Amino acid sequence: MLDADFFRRWLTAAAARVDREADRLTELDSAIGDADHGTNMQRGFTAVIAVLEKEAPQTPGAVLTLAGRQLISTVGGASGPLYGTLLRRTGKALGDDAEVTPGQLADALRTGVAAVAQLGGARAGDKTMLDALEPAVEALGDSTDSFAAARDAAEAGALATVPLQARKGRASYLGERSIGHQDPGATSSALLIAALADAAEVAG
Repeated sequence: MLDADFFRRWLTAAAARVDREADRLTELDSAIGDADHGTNMQRGFTAVIAVLEKEAPQTPGAVLTLAGRQLISTVGGASGPLYGTLLRRTGKALGDDAEVTPGQLADALRTGVAAVAQLGGARAGDKTMLDALEPAVEALGDSTDSFAAARDAAEAGALATVPLQARKGRASYLGERSIGHQDPGATSSALLIAALADAAEVAG
């Protein structure tokens, strides 16, 4: 069973990964975006950790809902609303239970990813964060062992954006010039899923 502490570990691991990879995210974004994705994500997850320490939510759903709200209020560009929606919708889908199963988290994340797709008007293959998130949630199952499979699927999905032409977001303005570059949003999404696997390893 996964409790609020597990979800705090997940987001703390995500903040650490974003911090380590911020320069790389910005480098990727400089090729096909506004060159601020790493900085924005770093600022957002630093704020998430601060607010979780201050307010100390007691359920998995409350942890994710609070984190999502904080991302929306602190991250610039499209990333704030998209990542904020992902975590808020996932948190709301988990409800008020003090503990949830990996299967419940998988179902809730599917709800969150669907909300991101609706908000951004995107789908897999459009060279967005969905190219990492959708295969990740498909790999999730009823045990924490599946989190490693989700991490691998997300990383493969992010790499698979390199030959794609962007059809949504800032990168889509470049047309064919977006081909040959890894999508920064898919890359940061893969970091978020990798952090989930990190938290599961600590719990295990």
